[in-house]
This record gives sequence, structure tokens and C-alpha cells, in this order.
Amino acid sequence: MIQIQDTIVSLDLIERYFCCDLDKCKGQCCIDGDAGAPLTAEEDERIKAILPEIYDDLLPAARRVIDEEGTSYVDEEGDLVTQIIDGGNCVFSCYDDNGMCLCAIEKAYREGRVDFRKPQSCHLYPVRLKKYPTFTAVNLHRWKICKCAEVLGRAKQLRAYEFLREPLTERFGKDWYDELALTAGEYLKWSQSSDGHKD
Repeated sequence: MIQIQDTIVSLDLIERYFCCDLDKCKGQCCIDGDAGAPLTAEEDERIKAILPEIYDDLLPAARRVIDEEGTSYVDEEGDLVTQIIDGGNCVFSCYDDNGMCLCAIEKAYREGRVDFRKPQSCHLYPVRLKKYPTFTAVNLHRWKICKCAEVLGRAKQLRAYEFLREPLTERFGKDWYDELALTAGEYLKWSQSSDGHKD
């Protein structure tokens, strides 16, 4: 673990290679899982506000779930999350002509139809945040469906923190990210020169 300002960052974020390989995974992270994407109360309200703009892009089953149960729910751990369809797809997932699962919210954002990109938990993934009274833990979630992302990241020599520069900067600020990048660079130089820790 490394402390960056008021966060504690897992070394996995620095050591692990990562680069999403959508051609191989087809957006599986929006399909698998036992709960929807974590939301803040503000994000939940923003999604409700843009729902009319993205409603027609959603799967018919997603529309039924939203009509009957709303856009979000509180999961077993007490977290506010997006609704899911029959234990699978996030209700905001949609598919392109090649069968790739996309986020309908982000699709609308990229097309200039809405001003909200997607929940921060999705933008940051595979990073997961956990708040404590005096600090925020920044952890890297490892999932078998993301193995191809680790393989591609290694091929590109791209570390997880580098791949996630944009969302990390958006969440914590440029000064925080610059400090992380500097610290990561020094740590990796040290670890690669150490007999006890080879990359």
C-alpha cells in the first residue's frame, strides 16, 4: 500500500498491467456479476433525469424492469446500485451489430445527447473505492473475465494506473494523479532493481 494524500493505494494498481480488450471480452463486465454498478445518490438522480433520452436504446427487458422497479436498488451490502436484468445485464447495457455490450448512457454521452458520461464506479473500473473515516482505499478488483485486459496491458507495457489516468484524475484531481505517477515510477524502479521483487 502507498499513501497518496488522503488515500491508501493498493500496489496492485501500480504493479499490474491492464488495458481493456473489448474485442475479446465484448463488455462482459456489464453482463456478469451479482449486483448492478455502484451509484452515488447524485448519480442516481442524474440517471433518472436523462432516462427519457436513453430509454429507447435499452433492451426491452430493461425497460420492463425500470418501469416496474425503477433504475436502481439497494443491494445486500446496503449499497445503491443500478438495476439488473434476471441476475445478468445492467439495465443500461445495449448491444452493437457485432454483439459487443455497450453502456447506453455512455453511448448517448459520446453522441452528444446527454451531459453525463456514466457512473464513476464504471469509469474507474477495475478500481474500486472504499471510504473510511480518515481515508479512501483505492483497490484493484481482479476478475477472471478481465484476464484478456491483463494480457493486453502486458503486451502494451501499460500499468493499471496508467490505463486509468483519465478517470482517476477526474475523481481525485491532477495533483493527486501526478503524485501517484511519480511515486509509482520510483516504486517500480526500486522493485525491478530489488532481488526480492522482480516484475
